[in-house]
Amino acid sequence: MMILLSIFILIIGIIMLISPDTWWQITESWKSYAAVEPSDFYIKITRVVGGFFSMIGVGGIIFFLLLP
Repeated sequence: MMILLSIFILIIGIIMLISPDTWWQITESWKSYAAVEPSDFYIKITRVVGGFFSMIGVGGIIFFLLLP
């Protein structure tokens, strides 16, 4: 079960890292009628967080595969 959670976190991290615009569309665009696209700051922060999520996901997968 935990390995599935790690895979899910890895997928979310990859989406955030590669396509922060898509992540913005999924999570934030519906909250405001005036916002057309994410800010540059949002894109940078989303990529940083996506990198951390990807590392956590890979680490979790490795950890739970090596756990007896």
